[in-house]
Amino acid sequence: MRQHEGVTESLNALTSLVAGGQVVVLSGAGLSTESGIPDYRGPSGVARRHTPMTFQAFTRDPLARRRYWARSHLGWRLIARAAPNAGHRAVARLQHAGLVDAVITQNVDGLHGAAGSGSVVELHGRLDEVTCLDCGNLTSREEVDRRLREANPDFVARVAAVNPDGDVDLPDEQVAAFRPVDCGICGTGMLKPDVVFFGETVPPQRVARCFALVEQARAVLVLGSSLTVMSGRRFVIRAAKRGIPVAIVNQGPTRGDAYATVCVDAPLGALLPALAERVTGGAAVGAPAGV
Repeated sequence: MRQHEGVTESLNALTSLVAGGQVVVLSGAGLSTESGIPDYRGPSGVARRHTPMTFQAFTRDPLARRRYWARSHLGWRLIARAAPNAGHRAVARLQHAGLVDAVITQNVDGLHGAAGSGSVVELHGRLDEVTCLDCGNLTSREEVDRRLREANPDFVARVAAVNPDGDVDLPDEQVAAFRPVDCGICGTGMLKPDVVFFGETVPPQRVARCFALVEQARAVLVLGSSLTVMSGRRFVIRAAKRGIPVAIVNQGPTRGDAYATVCVDAPLGALLPALAERVTGGAAVGAPAGV
């Protein structure tokens, strides 16, 4: 039976679940909003006003590709400056205490690793790496950013807001003036951030690894994901079918609630440190203030 009691009761249930160890975390964009990175569907979501770039448009339409790189060139700076928040640090603390075995993240910001977590499977890739679709070379985003700045010395724009996938909205005239760059190794290859675009398939071996982690877990803890797309929800469904308890902490309902034994609607930056203190510090901490 799912538990939707008050935060204190749900925190008690989470404590019992996590304290047993062998937990696999599945995280989504909601965990990074307190680091200043917006999500698509949560309280800071922008899905209704922003259409993400699709893999098909990026690879087939040179104008769409130019638009993406112009917008991403500016938005990347915010992602690069983002720092782990209290929620990321709490996950790392649980992992260092031996309670969390691995983290599967749908995020592309690299903040779990920056917070000190290990055994992180980045389901949708990393925004700080760029791949050549022709020769397969992998380059740091910093290097590509440097080359883009050299190719566009006069490209400046006022950024009002950054979208969840690290780009910004720009008028057509600014996009038209932007010059993308090709692969620095093969010279002509098409560069693409090493992330899974909408309409693109997650590498099968990565999916298989995630399924294996879930099937070996004693419990699955979902953090900050609406589970709207099957890319992440399939792991929750697999856990439920195997009789593995699922706990969900998110602001707002999710499409995985029906599979969960515990659901908590609360800010992760407040609740997760309280949870980590309970199970690693031994103190009887109450519900986090303000949630």
